[in-house]
Amino acid sequence: MTADAPNRRSRHITEGVARAPNRSMYYGMGYQPEDFAKPMIGVANGHSTITPCNSGLQVLADAAVDALKAAGANPQLFGTPTISDGMAMGTEGMKYSLVSREVIADCVETCVGGQWLDGVLVIGGCDKNMPGGMMGMLRANVPAIYVYGGTILPGRYKGEDLNIVSVFEAVGQFSAGKMSEEDFCQIERRAIPGSGSCGGMYTANTMSSAFEALGMSLPYSSTMANVEGEKATSTAESARVLVQAVQRNLKPRDIVTREAIENAVAVIMAIGGSTNAVLHFLAIAHAADVVWTLDDFERVRRRVPVLCDLKPSGRYMAIDLHRAGGIPQVMKLLLNAGLLYGECLTITGQTVAQSLADVPDVPPAGQDVIRAVGTPIYAQGHLAILRGNLAPEGSVAKITGLKNPAITGPARVFDDEQSALAAIMAGRIQAGDVMVLRYLGPKGGPGMPEMLAPTGALIGQGLGESVGLVTDGRFSGGTWGMVVGHVAPEAHAGGAIALVHEGDTITIDAHTLALTLHVDEAELARRRAAWVQPPPRYTRGVLAKFAKNASSASTGAVLDGE
Repeated sequence: MTADAPNRRSRHITEGVARAPNRSMYYGMGYQPEDFAKPMIGVANGHSTITPCNSGLQVLADAAVDALKAAGANPQLFGTPTISDGMAMGTEGMKYSLVSREVIADCVETCVGGQWLDGVLVIGGCDKNMPGGMMGMLRANVPAIYVYGGTILPGRYKGEDLNIVSVFEAVGQFSAGKMSEEDFCQIERRAIPGSGSCGGMYTANTMSSAFEALGMSLPYSSTMANVEGEKATSTAESARVLVQAVQRNLKPRDIVTREAIENAVAVIMAIGGSTNAVLHFLAIAHAADVVWTLDDFERVRRRVPVLCDLKPSGRYMAIDLHRAGGIPQVMKLLLNAGLLYGECLTITGQTVAQSLADVPDVPPAGQDVIRAVGTPIYAQGHLAILRGNLAPEGSVAKITGLKNPAITGPARVFDDEQSALAAIMAGRIQAGDVMVLRYLGPKGGPGMPEMLAPTGALIGQGLGESVGLVTDGRFSGGTWGMVVGHVAPEAHAGGAIALVHEGDTITIDAHTLALTLHVDEAELARRRAAWVQPPPRYTRGVLAKFAKNASSASTGAVLDGE
């Protein structure tokens, strides 16, 4: 890094008469000659009225713009799209969710590169805003900071906190006759009380927490509520910190090292984060040109305990974590236990250890959201990598919160999500079954849709711990139960999951990290020889492009892999 890196935009548009057309475009937006000596900072604004996750972002973008101007920079506002996972769940629209991660990354990279921006502040809310924005920042590799839009506050009904997963689980309870219509309707109406991202330790809050641990967001910023004033204040501070990073030429790839990614994954394990974090950090590492594999997740899992009692399998929401000390408190516990790299750099210019110096060594009294390292909720992390003849490249399971994380049972095979959900709702799935949902991977879905509707229905019917579910698709961060996703190779690529027949015996065993199809190799070879790859579901447009180019889930489902 250099102390005073030259401003690319200023240099570019003041190099003589030939640059007059460039300057003229800026004069048309009210710029003055002295503005061309200021750094040009992009503000990638994910605001939209598509989803409550992003409907509260404009006030943050406005705060960022004002703070950048006050700090002597020229803000350049541009938009990024979003897909609401919660709204798309269970529909054809869910196939666009993971695709939107790549679209967002492309938007950030394209605007930063095309406009020769000196830095970029990315603001996002819903799940794919986070990894998409981070991937774009890493590709562009100009000074950058991530601003999370903030979590939602919980809804309330009959003295209980509600969130979006409450609704999906209520569907199963209502269909099983375990809930009145009045209660069902009240939960539906009250679960989402305003703006902000889904409130448990689901994918959005998992990724925002990980970005804080990564050093790419400000301390405490990842668990703030969107509707509370401190979020806008933190956004303004983020803008000021970014201007300082531009002056230092401190870039994302200076911060996002292998050790920093290990810090982020350690925090994901400690907070009980989403399975989607595995897929997204494989892609983020790829964008950062850092070597990181599924085996690294398993290595970190074995040494990092689960410290936070958070939904979906725990009791509390992200805002409760914030009020108990937030991610800095979790990080301080891990640092003192030798489970973080304290020398990693952060966007503020401080190291991790320096930024945590004033954080208490023990969690605050009177709360039980955050446990001490010596008294964890679980001694090891919760995101396990399972392998076996059904997933030779690996699969991902969330193995905590279960009385017995092992099951052996007959396969109930479905080639799409909708028929699987219909079978659950009709009562055709029984305790002891292992559901197989396939042709839902990156290529086969395409887009690797999430299975919250089926898993939520299983939980609601009381089958969450007695029915297994295996898929080459993904799960919502709100999913828990005897579920295994990201099975690779996927069915569309001829993976073993494509060869499962109705009634075959399958074992899911988190104790031995095994995912086994109990069919001998000779029979599997016969089935493989008879298997025919189905035609692509889409032949034009963004889904077709994703299906053609996406890598395996085991390498992050990226589009620019080798």
